[in-house]
Amino acid sequence: MGTNLSSWGIILSILLLLMCAQEMEGRSLRYDHQQLQQPTSSALDCHHSASHNEHMDLSMNIFFRVDDLKAGKTMPIWFSSVDKTSASPLLSREEADSVPFSSKQLPYLLDLFSFPKDSPQAEAMEYTLRQCEHEPMKGETKSCPTSLESMLDFARSVFGSHVHYKVLTTIFEKGALIPAQNYTISQEPQAIHAQKILGCHKMPYPYAVFYCHSQESDNRLYEVSLVGENGSKVKAPVMCHMDTSHWDPDHIAFRLIKVQPGRSPVCHFFPVNDLTWLPVP
Repeated sequence: MGTNLSSWGIILSILLLLMCAQEMEGRSLRYDHQQLQQPTSSALDCHHSASHNEHMDLSMNIFFRVDDLKAGKTMPIWFSSVDKTSASPLLSREEADSVPFSSKQLPYLLDLFSFPKDSPQAEAMEYTLRQCEHEPMKGETKSCPTSLESMLDFARSVFGSHVHYKVLTTIFEKGALIPAQNYTISQEPQAIHAQKILGCHKMPYPYAVFYCHSQESDNRLYEVSLVGENGSKVKAPVMCHMDTSHWDPDHIAFRLIKVQPGRSPVCHFFPVNDLTWLPVP
């Protein structure tokens, strides 16, 4: 038990990052319809077609070429804003397990959360359920935790039960957040060496659900300091996928940065609320 104290010590940090300090009256499953929006780009979409959002809107500006990962480079980046008043609540394992999590149960779930079947919220829920039910890619280990306990369990299954680990996420260090603006890499990116990396991507759902996956491929992790046009400062994890040969050839990232699958690495920033887990030496 003692070997995992540092891992459990990050629980409070994760709770704060997910903005789950808000109170839920009576711990009941009641949600504001405005909390759940249509799915937009995320680092998860690196490996699957982005057919749900084919137009290249501003939210796609998280992908870039590996040659652009250098101090002084300026590029447009989308960091979605965080509204603490409408954050998806993080459920306990007991609460999460009491609600079915299956596309076969979508009609029941839409009725449970009072979402019309043709609404953007219904589309977002179906998207999340389908993504979580996809077969993993070759060399990929994946899970969709619906509670903090299940996320920690999955992290242990990836890293081992006696391994210490830490979490990285995008941090706004200074200034007002403007979701889409030009950012300049202010110093040389810091390479983070880890044998295994677990990425957990926040999914659109009435409560907190993450798509967590680890891949046995050549991935490189960096921590990057950025300065926005408005003077804001951001520190964000960056993942560079060196082998893209198994990606969906129609993925919008290839069109956005004008490369072909398997011919060039693809890098991406982690959107706000995504988590990057890695073992501590």
